[in-house]
Amino acid sequence: MTSSSPSSPLTSLGPLEQLRAGRLGRRIPQLLVGLALYGFSMAMMLRSDLGLAPWDVLTEGLSLRLPLSFGTITVLVSALVLLMWVPLRQRPGLGTVANVFVVGIAVDLGLAALRTPSSLVLQVLLLIGGLVANGLAGAVYMGSQLGPGPRDGLMTGLARRTGGSLRLVRTGIEVVVLGIGFLLGGTVGVGTVLYAVGIGPLTQRFLPLVAVRLEARPTAPRTAAPSTPAPQSAPASTPGA
Repeated sequence: MTSSSPSSPLTSLGPLEQLRAGRLGRRIPQLLVGLALYGFSMAMMLRSDLGLAPWDVLTEGLSLRLPLSFGTITVLVSALVLLMWVPLRQRPGLGTVANVFVVGIAVDLGLAALRTPSSLVLQVLLLIGGLVANGLAGAVYMGSQLGPGPRDGLMTGLARRTGGSLRLVRTGIEVVVLGIGFLLGGTVGVGTVLYAVGIGPLTQRFLPLVAVRLEARPTAPRTAAPSTPAPQSAPASTPGA
């Protein structure tokens, strides 16, 4: 198991290695808390009515066309994105599967608890609070090191298969998703721009504070089987004996 980069607090692990790496008593609760906060932060941005993240613009646009809740559509979109991992030969972890369901449930609960403020100042505060909470939530669930979210896995899988940079692939995916969502009636505004500019630095700032450190476990060297000594030949008889 090797670290993803010398300065990164995350470790590059396969799905089974993630579970075998230990500290699950902290990592699983941290994963669930991070995903729940992620869904609630989405609800905060949605209730601010000042613009959403690209994938949420798509979800809102679909929710205007389908008789389903925002959270239910979030689950369905996540499941569809996860199916796209199959041809990319991506392997989901526990956190990937949990992401599909927990975020959708949390965003519906958040929408039931929050209302759009009547004052623009309060809308801005709700937007900023949602953005900061989203960055923290992303760091918390990624820091549990139990697998990426469906959308992150799609990005990394496409980048690996196409040879493109992660930034280019992510930008391409989000432009397409944002465009479809906008055409469906999703909310694009200042919050969309702030999210695009701010979410990366916020997550990077929080990640070292919340990431669970996992020590690499060197693989024990294989012990070679002892060789069987060759049988000694009988001493040659003395001629004429």
